[in-house]
Amino acid sequence: MNTPTLDETACWRALQQRDAAQDGRFVYGVRTTGVYCRPSCASRLPKRDNVRFYADAQAAEGDGLRPCKRCRPRDDAGARDAQRIAEVCRHIEAHAHEKLTLAALAQRAHLSPFHFQRRFKAIVGLSPREYAEACRLQALRRELRAAPTVSDAIYGAGYGSGSRVYEKIDTRLGMTPAEYRAGGHGVAISYAGGDTPLGRVLIGATDRGICFLQFGDDDAALRAELAAEYPAARLAPMDTAQQALFDDWMHALGEHLAGRRPQLGLPVHTRGTAFQLEVWKYLQTIPYGELRSYAEVAQALGRPNAVRAVARACASNGVALLIPCHRVIRGDGQLAGYRWGLPRKRVLIDLERAHRERV
Repeated sequence: MNTPTLDETACWRALQQRDAAQDGRFVYGVRTTGVYCRPSCASRLPKRDNVRFYADAQAAEGDGLRPCKRCRPRDDAGARDAQRIAEVCRHIEAHAHEKLTLAALAQRAHLSPFHFQRRFKAIVGLSPREYAEACRLQALRRELRAAPTVSDAIYGAGYGSGSRVYEKIDTRLGMTPAEYRAGGHGVAISYAGGDTPLGRVLIGATDRGICFLQFGDDDAALRAELAAEYPAARLAPMDTAQQALFDDWMHALGEHLAGRRPQLGLPVHTRGTAFQLEVWKYLQTIPYGELRSYAEVAQALGRPNAVRAVARACASNGVALLIPCHRVIRGDGQLAGYRWGLPRKRVLIDLERAHRERV
């Protein structure tokens, strides 16, 4: 099916002129050969009645066509998509306070809404709605620090009502807007420690999920890390009523580290900038036992120049395993850094690889 947003008259003119400047903006398919090509392809000009135009290679292949072996229209399809999605991300960041529809964003990327949604999620790791929400949340953080009142901050960040913020957004802030504005005073975090094959672990949790999961050799040092990360929160050891839940979490960690539970599936309650949330969300999509380089993560997010920022986001992760930053290494195969030490990173990578080979 032809994409309705394409100007077929202009596409046909570009095809007649072999206009290389239009490569990446559309592809054309020929019904009689079952092949699709770039506008600049040097193959013989087909009859107009046999030509169909598509926004991208995915749309053409969805219509049963195969790529031309001469002009190889798929070779740079991924790079073009990443560039388009990156441009849409910048647009979302600049207009996060506005209501952005999927159709309008897809039109900016020159893709159908279906293909745009699928490509955006594959490249960014978030849906367009989730990415816009993360950007709006970042704006809310800024407003909460600067606006005269909480209400001014909420509306200044583009939220239509305060109730929507308190019902949904507080789960991403880690606290209610008023608590966040006050520096986190009054937020309760309970914690408990235990033994794992990687050493001692300390788990901290709010009533919404795990906000702290870190390894170390000393319980006191781990508690100090928790206090440093949440300086204004109320910290207290988990009480007996929560012991069963903590035991379940520890059992899940043990099963995971033994290779019997690849997906932990524990509740995560992270706080971070919009970019950190973007990176962490993508890390959770890396399959168990597989690795990515920092450059590959940056490229997947549509920000190929943000390699160092990706590395910083990995280093800022406060929930080991639940956000698997150990699956990211340098492009030359070196492990690079790891917040909890390179020996632990090597053990985790080797354990996951060994389990995948057994499976």
